[in-house]
Amino acid sequence: MPKAKRRVRVKRPEKRIQQYPKNPLPAQHQPKPGIEQKMRPRPMYQAPHYKAAGKLAGRTALITGGDSGIGRAVAVLFAKEGADVAFSYLPVEKEDANETIAAIEAEGRRCVAMAGDLTDPEFCARIVDETVRTLGALDILVNNAAFQQHQASLDELSDAQLEQTFNTNILAYFRVTRAALKHMKKGGAIVNTGSITGLNGSEALLDYSATKGAIHTFTKSLAQNLVEKGIRVNCVAPGPIWTPLNPSDRPAEDVKEFGAEQPMKRPGQPEEVAPAYVFFASNADSSYITGEVLTLLGGETTAA
Repeated sequence: MPKAKRRVRVKRPEKRIQQYPKNPLPAQHQPKPGIEQKMRPRPMYQAPHYKAAGKLAGRTALITGGDSGIGRAVAVLFAKEGADVAFSYLPVEKEDANETIAAIEAEGRRCVAMAGDLTDPEFCARIVDETVRTLGALDILVNNAAFQQHQASLDELSDAQLEQTFNTNILAYFRVTRAALKHMKKGGAIVNTGSITGLNGSEALLDYSATKGAIHTFTKSLAQNLVEKGIRVNCVAPGPIWTPLNPSDRPAEDVKEFGAEQPMKRPGQPEEVAPAYVFFASNADSSYITGEVLTLLGGETTAA
């Protein structure tokens, strides 16, 4: 009788599951706009288990508000995927911006960081011009920067806050995109940052929610407008994500339970959101997708 073949056990690689901070988080508050380096725990953006595949090799991206939070995580993943990255930030956020620059350059990519205020129409145009002048092209635009301030009632919502929220959150999207389209070519991609508040509303974020709803419809309308030019436009609409927006807009004690209402019982981390931006920016992944709003809600399934 022939001898039975001996089975060879193949050792499979160990499955690594990233552990993320859960509630309660440490009580904390910062003055606006909030500095990521001062947050505890630090938001997670390095995505150590992410496996890059060169999806954005040879491309150039501009990210507004790329110094911290979601913007920083997106910048790092874009660099991992082979893109050169430019980003804007407020002058007070220089400390965070320097960390983002170092993270991008550690991936072997070029980086341009530009300080200024997106409520200034001239700055909106200047960051596009500087990106193209320094990096030579503009293939991907991520409109991401945002201002948020809770108010208990409409009576407490001042004209000054209204103007700052709308100028930062939606008018800057129009202005930066208008300038960017002068340089973007077929195969380009625009990814906007929306919010679940733009779909479901928020009783204490009347102005912020209104701008996020506007971003969602801006995305769908611009996608229709640009489809024949071969430029895709999509939107990522997250739920609660651990970024400097939160400790700078909530009482210290409220921060402890930020995100606890989600089915996963915690806020998301920036590195958990950033792959969605890679997906929308990559023609290898989403060439047939434009005009979509993708919600990332930690298990919630009732978004409108």
